[in-house]
Amino acid sequence: MSQPRPKFEPQIVVDASESQWLPLIRCPANFPAEIFEVAILQLVHHPEYNSTLILRSEVLEEHTSDFPSLIPALEDAIPVKCIHRNLLPRRPGRDAALEQYCTFYSTKGSTIVDNLVLTPIPDANGALPYYHPSVHHIRFRYLPGEVDVLQIEVDRLPGTPTDPNSRLYRTSLALLDTVHRYGWGALGNYKKRVHHDCIITREAYQDLYLLMRDRHKHLVETWQEVTDPYKHVFEDIGIATFLMLLWKDSYPASQETIDETAPWKSWGRPPGGFIDFGCGNGLLTHILVQEGYTGVGIDVRARTSWSHYAAPTPSSLRVHAFDPLSLPSDDALFPAGAFIIGNHADELTPWVPVVATLTSASGYISIPCCAWSFDAKFERSSTKGYPYGEGFVESLSLGGDGSNASSYSMYRIWLASLSVHCGWKVESETLRIPSTRNWAIVGRKREGDAQEARANAQEIVDDVRNRGVFKSRKPEGKAGEH
Repeated sequence: MSQPRPKFEPQIVVDASESQWLPLIRCPANFPAEIFEVAILQLVHHPEYNSTLILRSEVLEEHTSDFPSLIPALEDAIPVKCIHRNLLPRRPGRDAALEQYCTFYSTKGSTIVDNLVLTPIPDANGALPYYHPSVHHIRFRYLPGEVDVLQIEVDRLPGTPTDPNSRLYRTSLALLDTVHRYGWGALGNYKKRVHHDCIITREAYQDLYLLMRDRHKHLVETWQEVTDPYKHVFEDIGIATFLMLLWKDSYPASQETIDETAPWKSWGRPPGGFIDFGCGNGLLTHILVQEGYTGVGIDVRARTSWSHYAAPTPSSLRVHAFDPLSLPSDDALFPAGAFIIGNHADELTPWVPVVATLTSASGYISIPCCAWSFDAKFERSSTKGYPYGEGFVESLSLGGDGSNASSYSMYRIWLASLSVHCGWKVESETLRIPSTRNWAIVGRKREGDAQEARANAQEIVDDVRNRGVFKSRKPEGKAGEH
């Protein structure tokens, strides 16, 4: 078992000198100098971990010589690398982007990086965005000694307060804590518990999400349900964003002229449209339909929201109690090449890959929540399992402590092995949505013998029918009018 991280023990540095660099705060390093570069690289590449106002950084260029004139000369160290990055704000309508030099230094006579200096490049008016400290430079140092120390020093702008209640001090405290944590993690060969962006790149997702958020955030103000609008609206905007990019990568683009204001209108999409199983309030279907995608959302009862959505969404929402045992007589619901969406679909969740195989779907996504097998609650001790190979579980990025001993982890392993049993190549993703149930399994490529996979799926349907336990839910309300 790995050792716990040593306690973070920051100390205010009292320095009455009037030098360029004002020491603010320090702490014991608890890791060797060789690890320092690993820790600060993480800090440079992921500034969003320290500020909710920053979306991400983009590297513009990297120097190992001919360094920019703006970087400071340090009397005891020489620059060895400079990363020119662009900080992108989470809310570009409120905050401006900022370019910055991140310069790595080594003490003269050493090959170990022990200094990092961040240098903002102000706009033409010399202004810095709110999320950046009011400094010319901020410096991170690894100081060896009887007790090795991490220290932050600043070359501040005139009049910038540095007392413990100041924003500059609080920001420096958070940054020091982050470097200390990264260094200890690197020392213990830390492995991330959750892996995002395995299928769609972070940059592509975030850029499109910002556009989708601006286009659909008004739905918070017109929310018709009693549930939390912020959670549902921004969660489904995130899922729609992921699906649009997934489909772009999975299907050929159309030959239509590209609309610069909405380039996704010519992106690839499922040839049979999409089917949103158990669509609930219909919001995900609404967002996709409004962005030009063809598809339907089905549920056993209509929701208040359905009739309030703008056209053509209401005609794409249908009351329907899908009965998997009715296949193939229910085939009319599934055009060839449809993409099936199971977003917290509860009892329908395990049926998603089975139905996708039997209806010749072009793919599916399942975001599981409550653990159901085909006709009962999932029980890891009694629910029939499916074989999988060595390394399969590790490939699923289930998160947690790696033991995969929880019921939810076991359920996700079961769903993934079921997908393989039905002939799908399994991909998984931890979605960037405001939900604790944000793990998704994606099937978009076939694997193995197609006839065998279809026979496996049909056998599941036959077994459930023979047990006689499964009962399809009945439509509620005026089912035939939707």
